[in-house]
Amino acid sequence: MGSINEKVFEENNTTLHIIPTKKYKTINIVLKLKSPLVRETITKRALLPYVLQQGTKNFPSRNALQTKLDDLYGAVLTINGGKKGESHIISARLEIANEKFISEESSIMEDAIGLLKEIIFNPLQKDSGFDPAILEREKETLAQKIGSIVDDKMSYANMRLIDEMCEGEPYQLHVHGYKDDLSDISAETLYEYHQTLLKEDQFDIYVSGDFEDDSIIKDTIAENIRRTEYAPVEQQNEGTNKSPDPKVVTEKQDIQQAKLHIGYRTHTTYSDADYAALQVFNGLLGGFPSSKLFINVREKNSLAYYASSRVESHKGLLLVFSGIAPKDYEKAKEIIGLQVEAMKQGDFTESEMDETKGLIVNQLLETMDHPQGLIELLYQQALADTKMQPEELIENIKQVKKEDVVTVAKKIEEDTVYLLTNTGGNTDG
Repeated sequence: MGSINEKVFEENNTTLHIIPTKKYKTINIVLKLKSPLVRETITKRALLPYVLQQGTKNFPSRNALQTKLDDLYGAVLTINGGKKGESHIISARLEIANEKFISEESSIMEDAIGLLKEIIFNPLQKDSGFDPAILEREKETLAQKIGSIVDDKMSYANMRLIDEMCEGEPYQLHVHGYKDDLSDISAETLYEYHQTLLKEDQFDIYVSGDFEDDSIIKDTIAENIRRTEYAPVEQQNEGTNKSPDPKVVTEKQDIQQAKLHIGYRTHTTYSDADYAALQVFNGLLGGFPSSKLFINVREKNSLAYYASSRVESHKGLLLVFSGIAPKDYEKAKEIIGLQVEAMKQGDFTESEMDETKGLIVNQLLETMDHPQGLIELLYQQALADTKMQPEELIENIKQVKKEDVVTVAKKIEEDTVYLLTNTGGNTDG
């Protein structure tokens, strides 16, 4: 594994990250816009990526914008939103051909950065707002996206678990927003929010690829992405007021397979010294087909159609997912609890640890093999306001000892049990 040479600059109230590498044949440019999760703006923020991709001042339709991308040798543009911890991130990604591999072509990079600037800073306007016809169409698209979550019962159960577990916390907010908000969003109010976002969001730009002179990239971005104003909004981290006992929530729908999802507080996040140990803990518990949940809940006891776990690195949550027969609720919950307790007691072998660490490292290396994956890994540092390059994380994973995993396990507390079951399900116990 070669060392990642990330160069970081501050330009025009924007942090620029340049990652020279000969591994990729394309150049990847990613703009990350970060803001605190806020109920009043979450739906506007979820809607913006849909609208921004429909045209700009100089390319005033989706077709015109696509033609420009095609002219840039088939450049690919995606804009979407997501939440990490208690931040909402809008990501604008542009993958372009590397001009060094195209004879008599020397302006692709400059044109691409200019196009990204236009998409973000000069979107298509009509009068004093966005185009109302486009807005209404994209509101319908977002409404369909929000509605589809109810039909995907696994996603729905996870959303409801977070609703209950993080009640009163920013992380509770739905990343796709709320249908009820859409009717109140006008072309003018969304454009006003867009202008506010340009002043208040934290901007990070990543450029990754094989280029000869990164100073040219730095100068081109500094010239194009210019923010004269930057007044970041304070993150409101509201505390939790929890009872000592886990919350248990049961919801019934007309379904065949029940969803048992359990949330734990890990008290460990990406910037903490024991983060690598938490990753190993999760790998042993439910991160892979060799994990305790998969073997004991699904294989040995035939209690689950699926059983796995994952960590939310920036919020400090451990989420356990299982699909079960409604009648098996009590038994499945008990066996899941026993697996977590076994981890706290150190009931796992050195060989299981070595296998899990190898799987995690391979997963990270695979992610780093893709330019977008590498950028996502590097962005974790900006989110956590810490410095831990992917190579350092990999080395930390390799160095984790059994006692480190037990120590991090003992900090983990069960918070909320959420069961989505059928209307005739026997869940009393």
